[in-house]
Amino acid sequence: MPPRRKLSDLDRGKAIGWLQDGVAARQVAQRLAVAPSVIIRLKQRFHATGRVQERQRSGRPRVTTQREDRFIQRQAMQQRMATANNIRQHLQASTNTVVSGQTTRNRLHNSGLRARRPVRGTTLTAHHRATRRAWCTQHVRWQRQQWAQVLFTDESRFCLEPADGRIRVWRRRGERFAEGAVLERQRFGGGSVMVWGGISTRLRTPLYHVVGNLTGVRYQNEILQPLVVPALQAIGPRAILQDDNAPPHRSKHLHPEGQGQQDAVASQQPGTEPH
Repeated sequence: MPPRRKLSDLDRGKAIGWLQDGVAARQVAQRLAVAPSVIIRLKQRFHATGRVQERQRSGRPRVTTQREDRFIQRQAMQQRMATANNIRQHLQASTNTVVSGQTTRNRLHNSGLRARRPVRGTTLTAHHRATRRAWCTQHVRWQRQQWAQVLFTDESRFCLEPADGRIRVWRRRGERFAEGAVLERQRFGGGSVMVWGGISTRLRTPLYHVVGNLTGVRYQNEILQPLVVPALQAIGPRAILQDDNAPPHRSKHLHPEGQGQQDAVASQQPGTEPH
């Protein structure tokens, strides 16, 4: 028997035409590679309704209207961290429509919204946003030659143990503490490693392992003098040091007169006047 498949409207029209020309239902089924019962039901439906299209299936009626669907979507867009149950409760309080959490998730899925892990970012105040926007506006028209004078530096801390709480394990009931089903972790997070580095379009500094707390004095003695100053000298007399506002970078030991970090380092380069 040929595999059963769904006929298109064109194939249904061909089948009715062949049947009206006197072709047997079994032969029509062979031409279209379907079971004979498919052609027989199509013939019966055509004689009863005069149409070859399938009837619209009623199915279970939708419990929400289009307006309520838009309400669910709007709640998810306005409150990104809200759960499906929270949105369901807001819908019930506003429209007196009772739906399940799964129905709420289905409506969100239909609109292209799915629950994802959020990206973790640094908290920015209004001052931070205004300062970053002003910096971008000032440098938006910089050319490659100007960016080649900049040395970007930063510290990064790497955790030795993963902190992902979404790791899953396959186990049966009663195997919670079975061997292989327990995720071992070091106490207190397993520690971390901090490194410092700098890059530009022309060079990169050695990667420096920072042991312990990085203070202003250590930053000057262990990073600025042996690593940053030679890199700036290699870039040229117009080199610029770009760092962040971490406390060691703005220590009073580095800027007794309140001078900026860039000027303090540039004063140690040939061809510049000390402050």
